[in-house]
Amino acid sequence: MSKPLKASGEPGSEVKPELGEVENGDTFAHDDVFGVISEDGPNYRNVGWLGTSILMMKTQIGLGVLSIPSVFDTVGIVPGVILLCVIAGITTWSDYIVGIFKLRHRHVYGIDDVGQLMFGRWGREFLGWAFCLLFVFTAGSAMLSTSIALNAISMHGTCTAVFVAVAAVILFLLSSIRTLGRITWLAWVGVACILTAVFIVTIAVGVQDRPAAAPQEGVWKSNYKVIQSPSFTDAISAINTLVFAYAGTPAFFSIVAEMSEPRHYTKSMILCQSVVTITYITIGVVVYYYCGSYVASPALGSAGPLLKKISYGIALPGLLVSGTLSAHYSSKHIFVRCLRGTRHLTANTAKHWITWIGSTFSVSMIAYVIASGIPIFNTLISLVGALLGTVTCFQPMGCMWLYDNWRNERTTRWYMMVAWSGFVIISGMFLMVAGTYSSIVDIIDSSGSGAWSCADNSSSV
Repeated sequence: MSKPLKASGEPGSEVKPELGEVENGDTFAHDDVFGVISEDGPNYRNVGWLGTSILMMKTQIGLGVLSIPSVFDTVGIVPGVILLCVIAGITTWSDYIVGIFKLRHRHVYGIDDVGQLMFGRWGREFLGWAFCLLFVFTAGSAMLSTSIALNAISMHGTCTAVFVAVAAVILFLLSSIRTLGRITWLAWVGVACILTAVFIVTIAVGVQDRPAAAPQEGVWKSNYKVIQSPSFTDAISAINTLVFAYAGTPAFFSIVAEMSEPRHYTKSMILCQSVVTITYITIGVVVYYYCGSYVASPALGSAGPLLKKISYGIALPGLLVSGTLSAHYSSKHIFVRCLRGTRHLTANTAKHWITWIGSTFSVSMIAYVIASGIPIFNTLISLVGALLGTVTCFQPMGCMWLYDNWRNERTTRWYMMVAWSGFVIISGMFLMVAGTYSSIVDIIDSSGSGAWSCADNSSSV
């Protein structure tokens, strides 16, 4: 018989069975997603509530926070804060629905299972591919930002294509850690590093005479704008950049599936979203207020050459962890899809290891090709937010509420929630179509460095 498993963050306590799970004496023996779990294989139910919140924060706070000031430069401070709060509100509701849906449907592991429930096989395939591509693209963005960091630190010590390849190798190795419980410590490090780096830049631009990119002669005053008048394509690209900053929502399915106590999910999510939103507003407003149109994107290059090196050096582990989690989520999705329902999912067999390493290697290689093929940071994250962010963060969650509540009593609250769910679905569709068009236009018009380029991609940031 398997030995009892312990819950992460609660020394000496055993993992308790939830609805849909089977208890065998004092032994946690079965999970609706992973099947039999024992000490003979990896423990996929080993993340405490605080570790869950940190994983969520690191999934959210990463590449997105580095582009918030440039969004404010596009639309202005006041519209920027309003839009950020609107996106935060919608995604927080979506995050909440993820937890509720998981508790009601314990066999759900990822957003593809949700698609299967609501729309059948085509829904499973469509949302499954959207999830994988979202986080593969995000991993590619992390590789690209890592190459920018390495260029900044080393003063373009070697070909940029080499730095992207180095990032790919590191992400492959770290993402191959099999359980989120064992990756939690990396999330702690990543959150601490990225927040320290961005707050260093935030403080620095406030005390310096002028940002690095501003004219260095004569009297200088920040040219920030309270309200801007962007073109339609620029405005939509800015909104989808904000969507990308909150696009960790579909990964929350994977995180709650590995919680030792899923009923604590909402508490973890609220802590995460509160910290993320406060951080985004603070950094966006302060950096843009002091830098104006001379803000860099990623924002770490806004405070001059020395602080650029320091901030990128501190942020580097955080950028790598962002890529690690993104690669892990998409790899785990493929892995579970291949082995679910077999003993190989939780047993240390040859098939288990070949499938797992094959998944992480494939995801890392595809992300590397994306990072090398679209070497423009702003354009890449806007494209990801537009094409894949809304379709995994907005529309499915509106449909999930309707799926679970359509037959409920027709009260005033029910009609209001139906209207809200419809708004989330329709707004998501609009942002997806318009944002994808805007991002494609930006890519065509971009004059950035070419694919697999050796040029210094940190020189303009």
